[in-house]
Amino acid sequence: MPLPPPRILKLIRQGAELALNPQPDWLAELDAATLAGETRRPIADDPVLSAGLRRVNRANLLRWAAANVTAPGAPVPAPEGEEQRLIARDIVRRGLDEPALDSYRAGESVALRLWTRIACTLTTDPDELRDLLDVSLRSISAFVDACVGEMTTLLRAERAALTGSNHAERLHAVALLLDGAPIARARAEARLGYPLAGTHTAAVLWVDDLDQDFAQLDRAADLLASSAGRPPVLDVTASAATRWVWTAASPDLSRLRAGLDRLPAVRIALGPAATGVNGFRRSHLDALTTQRMLARLASVQRLASHDEIELVALLTQDLEGADRFVRHVLGALEGPPAEAVRAYLAEQCNATRAAARLFTHRNTLLRRLARADTLLPRPLADHPLEVAAALEIRHWRGQTPA
Repeated sequence: MPLPPPRILKLIRQGAELALNPQPDWLAELDAATLAGETRRPIADDPVLSAGLRRVNRANLLRWAAANVTAPGAPVPAPEGEEQRLIARDIVRRGLDEPALDSYRAGESVALRLWTRIACTLTTDPDELRDLLDVSLRSISAFVDACVGEMTTLLRAERAALTGSNHAERLHAVALLLDGAPIARARAEARLGYPLAGTHTAAVLWVDDLDQDFAQLDRAADLLASSAGRPPVLDVTASAATRWVWTAASPDLSRLRAGLDRLPAVRIALGPAATGVNGFRRSHLDALTTQRMLARLASVQRLASHDEIELVALLTQDLEGADRFVRHVLGALEGPPAEAVRAYLAEQCNATRAAARLFTHRNTLLRRLARADTLLPRPLADHPLEVAAALEIRHWRGQTPA
């Protein structure tokens, strides 16, 4: 196909330069579209998978724009590389091929709308605008077709590699158990090499940054088993950056937290201890709830158990409302006075135990509590439950946005 006239190529380059520096609301629109819909909910609910898909769709937008700055109107090849292969592997392991490919098409519809907005700012000549849109919109569609084709090839290759492997059998058995499908316990135990009759504590181990060393996940899984006294353990690779682990005993949180200091890339979400096949499922679902809450709050905490965050998870479903609640209840309370109040309430208003919890003198704690009453909009004694809830939200949320 012949290239369009130089004037049209110049307009495409100008628009591509604008697209290379996308406005935040453009990216937000792209992210929302690619993860919207019931079929893509399993991806949207998984912080690692959703972050990977957002990253790929944003990279594709920038790839097309950069190519059209360099050579406007020329065909843009689909991206290739390790990140594409890893995402394909994760999608296949979770059985999410169709939703992932749907996200490319959803991203395409947003890209077409955004590009049309840009194009309409480049010229007021209707003939130029028609030619500009004719060339560029076909280019975007051809690029997305190439991306979908490349991803389909990768998915097919990963599916072939996974079929018949021990990992595939274990992941399939886990999926059946989590879905509540009828599978005999003895058969599931034989596939998993893990007893299902006893008590289980589920954990989700993951790495936010794909540039980090994934081997830290292996060491974190070993740390989890060690902190639980090395009971029977089931370890399943859910994605390149995520592990699902079950232990037949509860881990020691102090040992686990201390060990995580040596594994800075890893985060862990724990479910509660629960019994039997239903407990296997329930503990895992609660661990996923914990992971999603940390992601939703953009929390810096690297270890959390469902027992710790259950109330906060419920209170922060409406994040804007939760932030307003924190500001309304806590006012100017922050720093050491806030830490003193949180410890005091956690220790059932026992100043001696609260001081020991903070490794400080009791008189120091009392001075900080007195200072807290001057910073709170209302005295602590008037609404201790609200203050406790607000402090827990802020602990897991970090600093509440102004």
